[in-house]
Formats: sequence, structure tokens, C-alpha cells
Amino acid sequence: MASGTFHVWVKRFFIYTNIFVGVLFLLACFAAPHLDPARWWFISLLALLFPFLLLIMILFLIVWLFIKPKRSLISAIPLLAGLESISFFFAIHISHTFHYEKDPQSIRVVSWNVARFIELRKNNNKGSQTRVRMMDEIEKQNADILCLQEFQTSTNPDYYDNIDYIRRLLNYPYSYFSYDEDGVMQYYSSIIFSRYPIVDSGLVRYPHPTLPEVLMHADIKINDDTIRVYTTHLQSLQFKKSDYNKISSIERVEQDSLLINSRTIISKMKRGIIFRSIQAKIVNDEIKKSEHPTLLCGDMNDVPNSYTYKTVRGDMQDVFLKKGWGIGRTFNSLSPTLRIDYIFADKNFRVLQVDRLVKNLSDHYMLVADVELKK
Repeated sequence: MASGTFHVWVKRFFIYTNIFVGVLFLLACFAAPHLDPARWWFISLLALLFPFLLLIMILFLIVWLFIKPKRSLISAIPLLAGLESISFFFAIHISHTFHYEKDPQSIRVVSWNVARFIELRKNNNKGSQTRVRMMDEIEKQNADILCLQEFQTSTNPDYYDNIDYIRRLLNYPYSYFSYDEDGVMQYYSSIIFSRYPIVDSGLVRYPHPTLPEVLMHADIKINDDTIRVYTTHLQSLQFKKSDYNKISSIERVEQDSLLINSRTIISKMKRGIIFRSIQAKIVNDEIKKSEHPTLLCGDMNDVPNSYTYKTVRGDMQDVFLKKGWGIGRTFNSLSPTLRIDYIFADKNFRVLQVDRLVKNLSDHYMLVADVELKK
């Protein structure tokens, strides 16, 4: 009798757990991308959990198919309903080798969060050596347009003048930078470099950044056409080394610090989610004003199932989803599921190929895409 009762309890536990995870999965699919985080920030956290909810749902589906096939519907129905969200998370285009020999009609674009090129002051330490390797990787791409986030430069001769270096040595004569001060003779922001003339430019400052972040654009003349290129870096979580240590403590389930550490991390996540939602609306509004074929490159600090992604992307093409394969991780810390850097192209472009440079130089991976204007 006791054995039978235990069996019923276990069965109900797994059924109810499957239903509960299914509800969370559907909220991640349909609520997180649409509800304004200013009011529903806690729902937005589900976007970060989406990959893990997806995995659990698939595992439930497989187990039920072997044990009780009819119960597999508990997972199958939400999974079918969430196919669109799954398609944003996982690119299924068959991967091809990236051809570095560029088609003359194509436009090669690079987007990369360069993390201030690791080292600011001129020296020969490990950071400066990494900076040289980063510059070499940029040169190898032979891109027409560079969009770099967390870019740092200086007019102090003891520090690196990265604008001058890229202009002269990497052959990018045109650039647009906001020159936001980040110390004496130090400047920080995103930047656009081009091998084609920049005929116009502009920027919008966000109302609540923790760093001097902007949305900037450059109108670039390419032969007889003019395209508009935007780049930006949206509100990050501003995690410091101490925060990563707290996350490690949470992962190890250290009971004495679990509650305190969780509160600190969630507080920072809440602030980042709300600020990004405000910035995402600004980006969406500005892109609608563009009178030219438009590209947007940037570090959005948010995942594909988020309100930020949906708002910023609008009806543009995500080049990784068009030509990439897999999850496409772009941030090399915390979780292997974090694709937070993007290149978007409007319908005036055809996406030809895309590449992701998986090298631990910056804490982000470089994105490279070849696009061409439709005739």
C-alpha cells in the first residue's frame, strides 16, 4: 500500500513539475518579449532562463515518450506554441565556411565590443599584447565598416590613441566618435569606422546610462548609394569581480550568503532590464526615421527572447539567424547561452554570409557579416 502511494506521489510530482515548467516556458515565449519591463521586470528574467526551460521541456518530452506517450503532450504543446521563440534562440541555417575573399558588390561589416582594448596605457604588458592581437584580428577581416563598442582612445601621449592607429595603420580614413570624456584626455564611447566617405552623422544620448553611452549613426556613401549605419551599447548589468564571486557562491549554494547575494544580483539585473527597455524604445524610434537602407550593430546586453531584442530589431533581419548555426554565443562569461551582440539589416539588404570570431581577446566575440544592397 505504501509503495503504491509513493508511486502515485512521484507520478503527480513529475506531472505537476512538467506543467509548471511549461507555464514558465510559455511566459518566456509570449510575455517576456512583449511586456514592458518598466512594470514587469521580473517577467523579463524569464528571457534569461529560456534556454534552460527549453532544455527541461525537451527532456520531459523524451522521458514521457518512453514511459507514457500521451503525457508527452504536456511538453509537446508548449514547444510547438513556442517555435517562433525557439527560432530566435537557435539558428538552423546550415553552416558554411566563411569566405574571406570578399565579393566586390558586397559590404563587409564588423561589430565588436572591444572592452577598451584591454590596456589603456602604452607598455608591453599582457594587456598591451592582447591589444595588438585584437588590432591584428580587425585587420584580417578586411571589413568596409567597423562598429566598435566600449571603445577607448586618448590624446595623452602616454596612452593609446586607438583612433589614429586604426585610421592610419588599418586604413579606415573616415570615422565618427562622440568623444565622451572618461578622464583627463581619455575618451570612451562607441565608434564607427569606414573605408567609404561619411556624408552625415548624428547621435542620441540615453537618459539613464551608467556610462556615457549613445546611439550614433553615420550615413555612408558607397558608390551611387547611401546607407545608414547605427551602432550602440545598451545598459549593462555593471557586474564587478565581486558580483561574479557572488554568483559563484549562489551556484555553490553557500547557505550563509545565498539570500544576500541573490538580492544584490537581482537588484542590478532589475536596474539593467528597466534602463535597457527605455533605451530600446529610443533605438526603435530613431531607426524609423532613417531614409536610407539601414544597418544596426551593437552590444544590446540582452538575449534574443527579450523585450530589448524584440523592440530594437523590429522588422529587421538578424544576420546570424539568416546565415548562422546554433546558439551563437557572443559573451564569454557567465553562461554559454548569452548571445547579446547583434548585426541587424533592414529589408533593403541581402545577407550573404556571417562569421563569429570565437577568441578570448575581449570578453565579447567579434561578429562579421557580408551584405549587399538589393538591386
